[in-house]
Amino acid sequence: MEIDQPLRLLGGLSAQQFMRRHWQKKPLLVRQAVPEMVPPIARGDLFDLAAREDVESRLIRHGAKGWTLRHGPFSRRALPSLRQAAWTLLVQGVDLHHQGVHALMQQFRFLPDARLDDLMISYASDGGGVGPHFDSYDVFLLQAHGRRRWSIGRQRDLSLQPNVPLKILSRFEPEDSFVLEPGDMLYLPPRYAHDGVAVGGDCMTYSIGLRSPAAEPLGADLLARIAEARADELQDAVGQAMAHYRDPSQPALQNPAEMPPALQAFAREAVLAALRDSEVIDRALGESMTEPKPTVWFDAGEPLSASSGVALDRRTRMLYDARHLYINGESFRASGRDARLMRRLADQRMLEPRDLAGASDDALSLLSDWCEAGWLHAQ
Repeated sequence: MEIDQPLRLLGGLSAQQFMRRHWQKKPLLVRQAVPEMVPPIARGDLFDLAAREDVESRLIRHGAKGWTLRHGPFSRRALPSLRQAAWTLLVQGVDLHHQGVHALMQQFRFLPDARLDDLMISYASDGGGVGPHFDSYDVFLLQAHGRRRWSIGRQRDLSLQPNVPLKILSRFEPEDSFVLEPGDMLYLPPRYAHDGVAVGGDCMTYSIGLRSPAAEPLGADLLARIAEARADELQDAVGQAMAHYRDPSQPALQNPAEMPPALQAFAREAVLAALRDSEVIDRALGESMTEPKPTVWFDAGEPLSASSGVALDRRTRMLYDARHLYINGESFRASGRDARLMRRLADQRMLEPRDLAGASDDALSLLSDWCEAGWLHAQ
């Protein structure tokens, strides 16, 4: 992507200008970000996705008795009538299941893949919405069909309504209001309050959400991965010389159940030594950020053929750093020409046959393994 060229998607701003002026700073409203917008997925196909066990979906209704929330899957009969007002169907991760939606999301790859999460579709009947709320992550709200009125504001009071199954703000104070037509888009930074309501009939809004991992859960996940990696290393090191705890100055004790401070210090140093290894932490992070969602699995594929190129499956997450490749929760050490080839695959999500002509046997073997696992496909 040419990050210095004006983009219609960003209202004539280049990706660089958008990141500098708006990213995590202030909203941006773009009229006709996607001109002549035609939803890549039809309403009926979206409803079919909501009926699947491997797709996360939610049904939200607002009536005289307040808000209700149900989790899918939903058969078509379980959904309200299209003529009934004030209901919303949210279908998460549609880009993982529909190629056209996946292709649309690729327009946002001026952002790090590590931050792009998924594309959620909100289908709402007239008056439908999910109430005023805020997100802890950035979001692009692209109107795909119908009209929706968005009210937004820099909310300082983030208290929520009690006894409600949704995180709805108690005292929403909007500052601006916009009606989005098909093709219009609104970008909002994290914690910017917003309330979207379908106007004049049914509508579909595409929410391109960003990953914003919280420090504590991320830290817990990385610690678990580091511990597992260290355990594997210790198993592989059986029979090799390792540092053992020694206490030649240990005196005789009257209180034998007391934990020896020297043993505690030995244990602390063993843990801190693992955490001081930046490469171990980087690998754990890369594996964590490419871990497929729990509902994602891959169908076995065919080995790489001699004359074909390859393309990543739309569900595959692939990242890299200076020393490693990360793909679907696994990490691989890479350097030299093969590393450059794999980085091109991660950035472009495909390789032409000519790209593979100079690949080493090890690289071709690895790509073939990934093809058989269904992570990428020959083409």
